Amino acid sequence: MNSLLATYNRSKLSFSSGQGAYLFTPNKKRYLDFASGIGVNSLGHNHPHLVKVLNEQSKKIWHCSNMYQIALQEKAAKRLVKSTFADSVFFCNSGAEAIEAGIKMVRRFFFQQHKEKKYRIICMGNAFHGRTFAAISASGQRKMLEGFGPALQGFDHVEFGNLRAVRNKINKKTAAILVEPIQGEGGVNVASRDYMRALRRLANEKKLLLFFDEVQCGVGRSGKFSAHEWSGIKPDIMSIAKGIGGGFPVGACLVTRKVSRCMNQGTHGSTYGGNPLAMAVVNGVLDIIPKKKFLTNVCLLGDLLKKDLYDIQKKYPNIISGIRGVGLMLGLQCVVPNTIFLQSLRKNGLLAATAGENVIRLLPPLNITKKHITEAIKIIDKSAKGLC
Repeated sequence: MNSLLATYNRSKLSFSSGQGAYLFTPNKKRYLDFASGIGVNSLGHNHPHLVKVLNEQSKKIWHCSNMYQIALQEKAAKRLVKSTFADSVFFCNSGAEAIEAGIKMVRRFFFQQHKEKKYRIICMGNAFHGRTFAAISASGQRKMLEGFGPALQGFDHVEFGNLRAVRNKINKKTAAILVEPIQGEGGVNVASRDYMRALRRLANEKKLLLFFDEVQCGVGRSGKFSAHEWSGIKPDIMSIAKGIGGGFPVGACLVTRKVSRCMNQGTHGSTYGGNPLAMAVVNGVLDIIPKKKFLTNVCLLGDLLKKDLYDIQKKYPNIISGIRGVGLMLGLQCVVPNTIFLQSLRKNGLLAATAGENVIRLLPPLNITKKHITEAIKIIDKSAKGLC
């Protein structure tokens, strides 16, 4: 009998070590990791700088209550403010927690204006915002809510990318619009720049808050530090996690000044949020990813990988019907079941992840090289050919 709760359909694969873009099984078999812990290991495995800063901090202090000043937390917050639209940052432990913080801020913002009935959030179909109760209610997917109903009230769902549907759903109780600039779990669906800009205009027009979930698509994954930068707009609230910790559990909710004013002492908190170990790693990640040269390289490598994937798609149209995504957040639209394709990739030494709409997600470390892309393409080609 397994002592672990059976909430995962785990592969029989097990890894004992990792280095760079590779993971190794106990018997030393090597796998090229283009899943990155589902977009988490933004700088690969055992990155020397992250190992260094974590080890150094581990010899000083692991945990310190937020009742006290935490210098590394303040440093990380200032750097995130400098790299984004935000004026303030709240640190937590995961993407779902960052989403929860944002939902609370939406409600509190209008409560402070004596508009307690203005609390509903318009969310997108096929979304994924995490596994907490509020997050699955915001996601709205039946498979996630099954057995946990009734869902938390306050979320209205419309088709992703359909601006008219958003406009039609707005009523006097609507407080905010929540959207992933690039849906990850939903199938690597990229919101168009026109759609994103129109959402910002609509939020301004209706005096709503615009809330971006960049837990998966943020922190350099798209080739910009924040994916919404491609549209030239700014949100009022943004949740990040995954890549900002490079493998260490951490999340953050970033907000503008007008939103931050509603969150005073006692309105939110986290025992472990912003702890010294996490903040050491966040600062380590921020030493690398926001640099212009690094992000430019993400774009170049993403374009190269995408071009090669298009060549494979043309070669095996009965296996792969299309390519989607931007930067190093790419998807293979499969003709065959994506689970079967995933098994073929693993058999040949490449790790990836499935997504909605029968898609295979490719989320490699952001610091891969052309050599890794060449290796991945050979494996994808071999895997597709083996399914013909």
